[in-house]
Amino acid sequence: MKWNYISGQWTRFQEKAKEEWGELTDSELIEVNGRFDVLAKKIQDKYGVAKEEASRQIDMWTANLEV
Repeated sequence: MKWNYISGQWTRFQEKAKEEWGELTDSELIEVNGRFDVLAKKIQDKYGVAKEEASRQIDMWTANLEV
């Protein structure tokens, strides 16, 4: 799974996550620290979407990332 790689290289992918979810602050992205569930929760809170939608967004984002 791509997420395992992204998680291990999170500092490298933080900027790309910021491009995708611009409302997330740098400090929030640092707090994510490569954890899928934390990123999903932050997307839920900032964008007012359900957990399933946040997970879907992350899955789509990771599928389209070049690693």
